Amino acid sequence: MVALLPLSANHTMKHPPLVNMLRELIALPSISATSEKWDMGNQAVIEQLANWLRPLGFEVRVMPLATPGKANLIASYGSGSGGLVLAGHSDTVPYDDARWQSDPFALSDRDNRFYGLGTADMKGFFALVIEAVSSLLSHDFKAPLIILATADEESSMDGARALVQSDISGARYAVVGEPTGLKPIRAHKGILMEGITITGRSGHSSNPLLGNSALEAMHEVIGELLNLRGELQEKYHHPGFAVPTPTMNLGCIHGGDNPNRICGQCELHFDIRAIPGMDTDEVRQRIQQHLSPIAERRKINIGLRSLIGGVDAFEQPADSELVKVAEQLTGQSADVVNFATEAPFFQQLGLQTIVMGPGSIDQAHQPDEFIAHDQIQPTVALIQNLVTRFCLAPPASTEGRVTPSAE
Repeated sequence: MVALLPLSANHTMKHPPLVNMLRELIALPSISATSEKWDMGNQAVIEQLANWLRPLGFEVRVMPLATPGKANLIASYGSGSGGLVLAGHSDTVPYDDARWQSDPFALSDRDNRFYGLGTADMKGFFALVIEAVSSLLSHDFKAPLIILATADEESSMDGARALVQSDISGARYAVVGEPTGLKPIRAHKGILMEGITITGRSGHSSNPLLGNSALEAMHEVIGELLNLRGELQEKYHHPGFAVPTPTMNLGCIHGGDNPNRICGQCELHFDIRAIPGMDTDEVRQRIQQHLSPIAERRKINIGLRSLIGGVDAFEQPADSELVKVAEQLTGQSADVVNFATEAPFFQQLGLQTIVMGPGSIDQAHQPDEFIAHDQIQPTVALIQNLVTRFCLAPPASTEGRVTPSAE
């Protein structure tokens, strides 16, 4: 289990108290969404984190993205190799104001829980990281600690995609602080969201020769997609997941305008949840291979496009050092989950990666999102132990649990 580490009594605080940091982060709206109605920037959150981290001695880089008002933060402390990345996203999902019992942007403390949009998913993680590491910064760092905050995880993951092209110098391990109840997660499914638009030719329904029905073509397309689903489920299997095969969900369909007109256009949106070992580009090619014969035979235009960039499935080997250390510190075996995170992007940077953070995914994306009080101190202790193990302790030391001494 995690050792509860006392914070140094004589450490000079250079950041606000934990509750104040939570309150200030929750008060800064940073919704990202595919809908222009909801989508907004995260710059204010990034600047606030930078304002807290610079006085602590972190070297802070703010990385603007192509979309105005969106940015990533890379904050580094110490130098060397073999360091630790503590990563998370600074954006939130949209919210249903009518279903919240309190203001989503005002931290509410009741029932031994902190309520607010982003408390669990996942602004609260950054406040806890700063609280945890501030008492360790006078120690001798033998490897860097890097705190990353990204934009747009809840929509396009453009922040994480930009990081793949960046330089995270000295890092070897990454912990993505998504809400897992502090249980280490070493694998999750990937996701593709695709759209198919069929453009036919409308006409009077009394004479089918006058048109080319997009709706009838879509009927064939759906049949081919379901055939492809069966092929993928036959080929790919991962026993670690509750649903051990890839899934395909036909989410929504729109087409036509009147019963007595041949349907001129029809659109289908669907998703595929990929398991580790699947290549998303290959899956898209297979979709195209199934659709092309229909377009040629029916002499109709079938367009395939990605609704989001897609996220690869993620798996960190069970015997890797980071997984073993996380299991040792938490007393819990690493698990797998179905939801997608930014973890595969950190793997692309060559980092051993796990997903592990405070709060529950059951609260994420829900009205009255919260993080429970009893998650606070265990999270602080866990972060301190991780930093001690990977940044303060000699890299070769893997035995037991190392805890920092009081200053």
